[in-house]
Amino acid sequence: MTINSPDAPHATLRLAADANASRKAGAILAGGGLVAFPTETVYGLGADATDAKAIARLYATKGRPLFNPLIAHVDTVEKALALGKFSQQARRLAEAFWPGPLTLVVPAAPDCPVCELARAGLPSLAIRVPDHPVARAVLAAAGKPIAAPSANRSGHVSPTNPAHVLADLDGLLDALVEAGPTQIGVESTIVACLDEEVRLLRPGGVPREALARVLGHPLSAPRTDGTKPLAPGRLASHYAPRHPVRLDATAVNPGEACLAFGTPLPPGADPALTLNLSESGSLVEAAANLYRHLRALDALPVTGIAAMGIPDAALGEAIRDRLLRAAAPRETAQENFT
Repeated sequence: MTINSPDAPHATLRLAADANASRKAGAILAGGGLVAFPTETVYGLGADATDAKAIARLYATKGRPLFNPLIAHVDTVEKALALGKFSQQARRLAEAFWPGPLTLVVPAAPDCPVCELARAGLPSLAIRVPDHPVARAVLAAAGKPIAAPSANRSGHVSPTNPAHVLADLDGLLDALVEAGPTQIGVESTIVACLDEEVRLLRPGGVPREALARVLGHPLSAPRTDGTKPLAPGRLASHYAPRHPVRLDATAVNPGEACLAFGTPLPPGADPALTLNLSESGSLVEAAANLYRHLRALDALPVTGIAAMGIPDAALGEAIRDRLLRAAAPRETAQENFT
């Protein structure tokens, strides 16, 4: 189920990132408005996570399914710990990676103020403390947990700069805090700490290997028992451009654009229709460029996008995850959650 009736378009206030902008954005959020702001991963579309009406407007603006829960963002670790019930392993991860690109799914505290609509009716809560000075200033000014999924229409390629936000949502949100491109470029890693097992729900900005080092053991696979999704970003088709994406391409077909990684380019690649995630083969650089390059190639008059292979290690796991979802058939867009 989705909400399909966002507010009528109106002028989006564009704010240059400074202390005044953070206070203004925080006040708008506290008053029930929608504000896009940068994090270290991607730009988020913020709404007061304690206000069901604001959350309903956020779902409507994104065109997001109501069964897909939202991540609550706060500006300090202390505030995050107060929202949920953290096991010893969850606390260990929080201490190691917050502030940072890690989301923890834990049982909600009995007095958790995050509304049930934001939690998709679940007894658990997804929580993150972002590591971006503008994000944390906005969150501090709001004074409440802020739900902040990526600031784009649901299923589209996530935004890593202000222009991407405006391309999808100009006129549909109250304000945009503009602070240039994001640093990491893929969403946060999501880890569930709900029982004795620590489960990786979504690869992202914190590599699996780093989590395992802190825990002292590998992470478990997500459950696949058909229960409601515990975290966002698990649609089989997600982060999707309009053009079809072909994975692990070793050659480029006539009419295709090329999403390259490293050198040399594959046979058939037209330099005018090619963008390289990282000529040097850096996974950090590739992650930062992923969504920007996908958006740019998607705007070209081509028949599809041929994506070269990416190593499945460190940040490569997150990049491959997003490319797999970008390439998934659209008819599976609301199925196969973990």
